[in-house]
Amino acid sequence: MKKISLYLSMGFITTGLLLGIVIGYYLTPEYKISMYLKNDMSLGQADRTFDLRYINAMIAHHRGAMLLAEQLGKNTTRPEMKNLSEEIIKNEPAAIAELYKWKKDWYGDTRIVRDPVVANLGQADDTFDLRFLNAIISHHEDGILMTKETHIKSNRTEILNNADAVEQFLLKGIEALKGLRKNWYNI
Repeated sequence: MKKISLYLSMGFITTGLLLGIVIGYYLTPEYKISMYLKNDMSLGQADRTFDLRYINAMIAHHRGAMLLAEQLGKNTTRPEMKNLSEEIIKNEPAAIAELYKWKKDWYGDTRIVRDPVVANLGQADDTFDLRFLNAIISHHEDGILMTKETHIKSNRTEILNNADAVEQFLLKGIEALKGLRKNWYNI
């Protein structure tokens, strides 16, 4: 009788564990994505949490621009670059606030998105602005990849409108930044 009770108990424990994993997996499909796509820039599959992943990634993207702009403000000597730094630091918080509002309203998620790791552009010297321009152009290109993916995988109007606006802003920004790089460094 003890062996049956032991086997029965083990069966219940195993069944409960498996059921818990299945329910947890169903409730948090982003777990699968975070496990298997660590080295992929993709936001993952088009599922019910895609928009949340976009929101979190876009918050990090805006914060990344601010972190690069802070380095720029401390190290550039060009007035136009100082102005660019100030504009980024002034304007990005509004975009971030809107994304946090959606995150809370739509998902009840009030967690703070961790700041991304951005390149350390080094000390001020003759090529500091070039390093910034290269970094922010690359940063914009990554943002465009994110918005293009969102156009394919989201169907929420606010997210699609956000992706459109961000993409247009980034495309114009890349053009302007490449113009500065060409004028100052002939690259």
